[in-house]
Amino acid sequence: MTLVDQTALVILDGPLAVADIEAIARGARLTISDRVRTRVEHCRRIVDSLIDQGIRAYGVNTGVGALCDVLVDRPQQQALSRNLLMSHAVGVGAPLPKDVVRAIMAAQVNSLCLGHSGVRFELVDRLVALLNEDCIPEVPSKGSVGYLSHMAHVGLVVIGEGRVMGRPSASQALDHLGLAPLVLEAKEGLSLINGTPCASGLASLALGRARRLLDWADEVGAMSFEALRGQLSAFDLEALALRQSAAINLVGQRLRDRLLGSANLIAHQGQRTQDALSLRAMPHVHGAARDVLAEALRVVTRELSAVTDNPAIAGTIDQPRVYSEAHAVGAALALAMDSLAQAVASMAAMSERRTDRLVNPLVNGLPAFLSAVPGAGSGFMIAQYTAVSLVADNRRLCAPASLDGGVTSGLQEDHLCHATPAALKCLEVVGQSEQILAIELLAAAQGLDFLIQETSPAPGIADLHRRLRSRIATYRDDRPLADDIASAVSWLRSGPVPSP
Repeated sequence: MTLVDQTALVILDGPLAVADIEAIARGARLTISDRVRTRVEHCRRIVDSLIDQGIRAYGVNTGVGALCDVLVDRPQQQALSRNLLMSHAVGVGAPLPKDVVRAIMAAQVNSLCLGHSGVRFELVDRLVALLNEDCIPEVPSKGSVGYLSHMAHVGLVVIGEGRVMGRPSASQALDHLGLAPLVLEAKEGLSLINGTPCASGLASLALGRARRLLDWADEVGAMSFEALRGQLSAFDLEALALRQSAAINLVGQRLRDRLLGSANLIAHQGQRTQDALSLRAMPHVHGAARDVLAEALRVVTRELSAVTDNPAIAGTIDQPRVYSEAHAVGAALALAMDSLAQAVASMAAMSERRTDRLVNPLVNGLPAFLSAVPGAGSGFMIAQYTAVSLVADNRRLCAPASLDGGVTSGLQEDHLCHATPAALKCLEVVGQSEQILAIELLAAAQGLDFLIQETSPAPGIADLHRRLRSRIATYRDDRPLADDIASAVSWLRSGPVPSP
């Protein structure tokens, strides 16, 4: 990912919002307020006090996992922090994209700044410096059942180990920035790998992209409805109001606004009793997906303001408290990401069904497969195959990660929620759904290319069609269609969403 907005600035003076994580992922700079710095430094002094008093604290003066009852004396506590990163950096597979790692790092800074982790501010400041200088760790995508391995690879760079994107080594990257590797103190190694920041950072990106995709789904669906000459009565205000759903009525309003003033649709009213469900049920399916998105947003927002480190540090310097709890378990995040993936996949499956109707001469009255030269050209015949393949892949991905379970660490970690894998697969489903919707967009525009010669579409649809055609010409089997699909995906991901 190329940074697109290094001039933007996010000030962390309280829990970051989902939009803040998105902005930092895109390249915004991050700074920490003095108030938050004071809170972090105070919590570190509580950790120092509990160490001085010999109070047992998980991962501070004990081992971790099934080794939680093995005491670690003070001379070995720095080694414990360092060793945790070394042993937990076990990720495999292709590296995560830069924006994804930046989102994870932003969520980790946010977590540490809640003031119950007990790390030095120097550690927080180092993570912020890596973000602001775009010195981003290389993090393998696979290997986490919860949160540990991804964050360990980020933590390695802090201590001058591991790999950095675009640099030969972490140590050389730090040297280029004039930074020395940090020597971690007690508790810091565990805090770098613990909690749900990895999943909440990933989830923040998934939410942003899903929200944008659902907006586009209304626009693209309306264009297909125009090209297929649908029956507008399905979106009637009074009819939709009979179903008590704010989201259904919102989508219905968006569709009515976009299709307003269509001479094409008016001319075809009453020619069919009702359309196929992929056309008339858009408010219901898109609306249901919006409901799931709204609930997932509530979950992730709550997670970003929650202490998820274990142990949590509290009390005072004179009377330190340490709580061994299970806040690092990301059940809510896993369930929310599983649900959002299914909602987006359902919307995308309906998109593919509209694409099929656009290319199928048995049901649409358009040239076969939208080819400008049927027979000599196959038009969008095989593009629909691609959409079918992606829909099937989404269905396989939508098996719930939150139910995978498993047992690790010698029976100590005997219930696993797989929040990070759930968020990663949600991002994958969103990405593939963007491709499915891009194929529908191209097919719908191709259908309008034929109809516009005879009738006038709604002004909003005509405007969307013109703007697409300024980027991508009518397809005439004269170039690889994959290039057009890639261009349409790029537009859906980065271009402005039309407003009805």
